[in-house]
Amino acid sequence: MSWLARGDTDQPLEPPSEFIIKVQDINDNPPQFVEGPYRASVPETSQVGTSVTRVTATDADDPVYGNSAKLVYSILEGQPYFSIDPNTAIIKIALHGMDREMREEYLVVIQAKDMGGHMGGLSGTTTVTVTLTDVNDNPPKFSKSKQNFVIPEDLAIGQPGGKVKANDRDIGENAKSTYNIIDGDERDVFEITTDAQTQEGILRLKKPLNFETKKSYTLKVEAANIRFDPNSGAPFKDTATVKIAVEDSDEPPVFSKPTFVLQVDENAPINTVVGTVTARDPDVTGSLVRYFIDRHTDLERQFNVNVDDGKITLAKPLDRETDMWHNITVTATEIRNHSQISRATVAIRVLDINDNAPEFATEYEAFLCENGKPGQVIQTVSAVDKDDPIQGHYFEYRLIPEMLNNPNFTIKNNGDNSISVLAKHDTFRRQKQEMYFLPIIVTDNGNPPMSSTNTLTIRVCGCSREGIVQSCNVEAYVLPIGLSMGALIAILACIILLLVIVVLFVTLRRHKNKPLIIKDDEDVRENIIRYDDEGGGEEDTEAFDIATLQNPDGINGYLPRKDIKPDLQFMPRQSSGPNGVDVDEFINVRLHEADNDPTAPPYDSIQIYGYEGRGSIAGSLSSLETASSDSDQNYDYLREWGPRFRRLGELYSVGESDKET
Repeated sequence: MSWLARGDTDQPLEPPSEFIIKVQDINDNPPQFVEGPYRASVPETSQVGTSVTRVTATDADDPVYGNSAKLVYSILEGQPYFSIDPNTAIIKIALHGMDREMREEYLVVIQAKDMGGHMGGLSGTTTVTVTLTDVNDNPPKFSKSKQNFVIPEDLAIGQPGGKVKANDRDIGENAKSTYNIIDGDERDVFEITTDAQTQEGILRLKKPLNFETKKSYTLKVEAANIRFDPNSGAPFKDTATVKIAVEDSDEPPVFSKPTFVLQVDENAPINTVVGTVTARDPDVTGSLVRYFIDRHTDLERQFNVNVDDGKITLAKPLDRETDMWHNITVTATEIRNHSQISRATVAIRVLDINDNAPEFATEYEAFLCENGKPGQVIQTVSAVDKDDPIQGHYFEYRLIPEMLNNPNFTIKNNGDNSISVLAKHDTFRRQKQEMYFLPIIVTDNGNPPMSSTNTLTIRVCGCSREGIVQSCNVEAYVLPIGLSMGALIAILACIILLLVIVVLFVTLRRHKNKPLIIKDDEDVRENIIRYDDEGGGEEDTEAFDIATLQNPDGINGYLPRKDIKPDLQFMPRQSSGPNGVDVDEFINVRLHEADNDPTAPPYDSIQIYGYEGRGSIAGSLSSLETASSDSDQNYDYLREWGPRFRRLGELYSVGESDKET
């Protein structure tokens, strides 16, 4: 919009005008593939015309004006495998039967040109990587149609004997196969399994091999894909013939039976033949066999076996009542190779013979009431027999001949291998006879019959009117009336308790009367006597007893030391009693005697103190009986204590010098 204006008034000379300026587009922008480069996939062997992917290019020019934005698509590289629609840019399969196994990946170059593809137009390109995905179009294939294996005959059941593999050019799930034995002789001897990791078929043994029986096997093995295309019909598969040769191995001997059952009579003599075990070497060479008994199964060494022919004999007599069955293990070993050993179980049954006499089932003790009636059953008796006859047990009971006509008891057969003992009268009294013994003979029906004599003990008891036993002792008649057995037991217990108390009291009194101090040579100890009286001076002669300073035992004679053996014999002096003796003179005389007597102890008296009791673990408290010797101590320090202890130091020094001399 523009206008004209007057210069002095600034007024428009004419009304404003509008101008529209339109910019005309030219083809100055090429097409661009914003989302490229592209990746796409398509199944192999797809039909011609199968869509692969679609590409898109954009042009910045004005699509309305001219053909600047009109694009046309074409393939620069990728023919003849692929084609593209020039307008829709859809890429399609152009070649039939594209095989992934031949070529898996293709690089396609796509061009987009504006101006409708005419000359002078601008263009842009992009790439499309096309990958062929796998389909199951290849069957598994054995590398060899005939395969051979050699398997030793001693291969364990379940162990692998060989491997086969069928290769498949497909990949992933399409390459997985399964193996089966579809034909062959004795197919139940082998089985084949598939290894999921290696895709191999593994032949395993289901039954033992025997080179001497069958030396080779021929099997037909099939490998088939697990997945298949339903349009292709049956799954892809391939077959191969597998021939297995059995290799001869040195095998252990083989027993004719895995278990032998033998029997022998009990108490049969030693060396009786129980039975025979047989084994043979299955190898072609046929080595001889030796037999042995595993002594871990025959610890008591009751059997022997002949090493050459396998005859088992008795080494000890057998008792069926102790062990009815004996299970031993017999080994067979090749002479040529001792490492080849086989074992067989031998069960030996011990047959019963009648070698045990019947006896009472228990130790019976019958009770007979004084007020019983004649013919009443006193006791029912049965017997047992350790033997086990085939026809069963039958026992015959009878009294010994001396008791057939006894006036007191009789027996009655109950018909079930038991008898009842009956009383003949009702005049049994405890005062007359308290206990009866009835010997009974029990005989079995064995061959030869065995018998034993068993004694039934019958007690005469006092019973209630209902026949309940109350007392079976004769002493019950001499008990005072009204005093029960419980009361008698209580009285007896009290008497025993009083006797125990009296014995304890006498023992304690004797223990207290024993002296606590035992004066003997081994209990010489010191006794320190303290005097706390304060004297009144030299003139005070009555403040203390002068006799305390004297040795009362040494007044009339010399008292030798008890702790050492004196080297010199000091003659005892004659002394008068303490009455009328001047104290000062008395003390000086005693001091002079003590200074000149090397055997005198450095103390005034010997007493016993610190008694610890008999057997004290503390021992003596006195230094006189110490285990250490004088030579272990040094007494030089006594001379440093002053003149009063100088003499004492010289005495101990003299003692040490004498010992050294």
